[in-house]
Amino acid sequence: MICKISDISDQVLYEFLSYCMSPVPKRIKNECSNYKTKTNRELYGIYLDKTLRGIIGLIRGELETELKHIAIHPEFRIQGLGSKLIEYVIESTKINKIIAETDKDTVNFYKKKGFKITSLGEKYPGVERFKCEYEQFFVGSS
Repeated sequence: MICKISDISDQVLYEFLSYCMSPVPKRIKNECSNYKTKTNRELYGIYLDKTLRGIIGLIRGELETELKHIAIHPEFRIQGLGSKLIEYVIESTKINKIIAETDKDTVNFYKKKGFKITSLGEKYPGVERFKCEYEQFFVGSS
């Protein structure tokens, strides 16, 4: 089951964000705070057997929505849960344009989901980053 998360403990959110962010506690705590206090932030979770297995975090903008974080508990990776979260966001939230930034290790994941990939070059020393964009149009939307 996938649903919007309206209440999540700081500890659980910190744990999941630590799976997908650089291991700098201050940065992770800041992102936890952002999800709990900023109205343009949304979290969705995938649950199996009533236990949270993964999250996807969004930042809603006027023209596009940024897919900021996607994290699957290490015990449940390589089961397609990340794909299910992205598919849910694409199909259920009526977002016209989704963007994400990723590294070389994950770029093919986004490519398989239909995202257009653009290299951002070496954004950090020795690390190439990629912009991933997904656009869809809805009948009757302006």
